[in-house]
Amino acid sequence: MSRFFVPPEQITGNTARITGPDVKHISRVLRLTTGDNLTLLDGAGSVYQAVISEIHKEEILCMLLAQEAAAAEAALRVTLVQGLPKGDKMETIIQKCTELGVYRIIPLAAHRSVVKLDDKKAAERQERWQRVAVEAAKQCRRTCVPEVQKLRRWHEVLAALPDRALVLLPWEEEKQQSLKQVLQMVPTPSEVYLFIGPEGGFTPAEAAQVSRPGCYRVTLGSRILRTETAGPAALTMVLYHYGELG
Repeated sequence: MSRFFVPPEQITGNTARITGPDVKHISRVLRLTTGDNLTLLDGAGSVYQAVISEIHKEEILCMLLAQEAAAAEAALRVTLVQGLPKGDKMETIIQKCTELGVYRIIPLAAHRSVVKLDDKKAAERQERWQRVAVEAAKQCRRTCVPEVQKLRRWHEVLAALPDRALVLLPWEEEKQQSLKQVLQMVPTPSEVYLFIGPEGGFTPAEAAQVSRPGCYRVTLGSRILRTETAGPAALTMVLYHYGELG
């Protein structure tokens, strides 16, 4: 059965309102009509069985029939802070990390980020990246959609770090402390922030900023990973270690 995300504010009582590109997809691509059934998700964990009641040019109205038990999301919230990469690599990173179970993604304007975005371009990219997360969540049957935040600067991300979060920064200049060693010695955290550099990695000055208790610079091994590989790889290691994968 087809699955579609509907923002919670578009669900009132037993009626859900579908808007945007999904209207065309439902009516013209899938050729569904009144009386056909859908699965609707609010992106925050609720799943509903619904039936199409009205189809209009700009919206589709559905009657909610029943609420289902949602598939379990990862109990451990992992936020990926991704140094802004070139081209469409960010879309690949968002897609794969959404499939794996990331909780939130924060694009980071790092020193070695080649791409420089003004406020307008950054807002357009954020909207596009959020759509990528929605489509990836649909494909892998997640019940929650990771939030893709707006492009941040270092000071903004660091100021918002929760006090008790485990903060991990894989860095090619770190030669002694491995990710595995840190995960084995740290009790299960409430949440994890994972910092990944852009092409060229983080500068020593940037890496030095991650220095408060609970923050660790780590190595992922002897091979240097591309930025579009490092995030999904490190996320997989963290979720696997804490029993969220496998």
